[in-house]
Amino acid sequence: MKPAANRPCPPNRLRQLRAFCLAAQTGNISRAAERLCISQPTVSQLIKGLEDDLKVLLFERRGPRIQLTEAGRIFLDEALPLLEGMDNLPAVLAERLGEISAGTLDIAAGESTILYLLPDFVKRFSDAFPQVDLHLHNVTGRDGLAMLRDGEVDLAVGSMIDVPSDISYVPSFSYDPMLITALDHPLAGREQVSLAEVSECGLILPPRHLSTWHIVDLVFRQHGLDYQVVLEAGGWEIIKRFVELGMGVSIVTSICLTGEEKLAAIPLTDYFPRRSYGVVLRRNKQLSPQAQRFVAMLDPDFFDHASSAGGGRGPARQGLRRTQDGLVGHDEALP
Repeated sequence: MKPAANRPCPPNRLRQLRAFCLAAQTGNISRAAERLCISQPTVSQLIKGLEDDLKVLLFERRGPRIQLTEAGRIFLDEALPLLEGMDNLPAVLAERLGEISAGTLDIAAGESTILYLLPDFVKRFSDAFPQVDLHLHNVTGRDGLAMLRDGEVDLAVGSMIDVPSDISYVPSFSYDPMLITALDHPLAGREQVSLAEVSECGLILPPRHLSTWHIVDLVFRQHGLDYQVVLEAGGWEIIKRFVELGMGVSIVTSICLTGEEKLAAIPLTDYFPRRSYGVVLRRNKQLSPQAQRFVAMLDPDFFDHASSAGGGRGPARQGLRRTQDGLVGHDEALP
């Protein structure tokens, strides 16, 4: 038996896993090194040591770019929940002892979600768990998904059309499409309007690259109607203000209507889909206790919905119909 001093040191598996997972999430060795506050060569050595131990190639290396191999994708699915579980141990212990006394909670959401949906829930959560450091990240859908995949946020709240295979979406809220007009507009006061009547009005819409514009364009084209956009403006509050001034009408989601606006609102559910909002997660994401408390506050039935949706070891609801306006990479609603 060799003396203890002469035994080779076992590999630091936790450091290896952390380096591998961050490199896989960011797709970049340099970014992983920045996140870990170590040198790029050290990250490369940790990953190389892990590959040697496992006797598999985890990344294909093409110059500065790296891409997961099939073995790497399988290993990431197994390793990431374990690593997140390790990181969540202090918070889990605090919860088992009867309180959530510390920790952070990072949530990505778009402007309309932050303005209209989240305030009451954020206030309730902060009152219940004042020691938790809560961060709201105001981002568009594409950036929100990138933050989820990179592990920079715990969850996102928003609305989705298509759900990528590595993302889970559990909708909890639903809002109606509405035509809004100035109070003195000829259509104001009507209980319903035809799409043809709307097409004759000048429209105020969010910028062309966002999903609202594409949904509006699709519906009008499906009905063989032309329409005119008189103004592009970012943000529902800005759009509502210009509609109040009589510069045009707009098609919005009822989430942004508080009842205090000087506007007439007419349902358009005969022509446009309702829009769902809910929790967006990376599949198999191990939620911290504070994140679990927040989503349960947001939707008391969240975990039942997530379980019934099936798929993976974490919450998921895949394959939503393409009748929902969306968050992913398009709209201000979020994530």
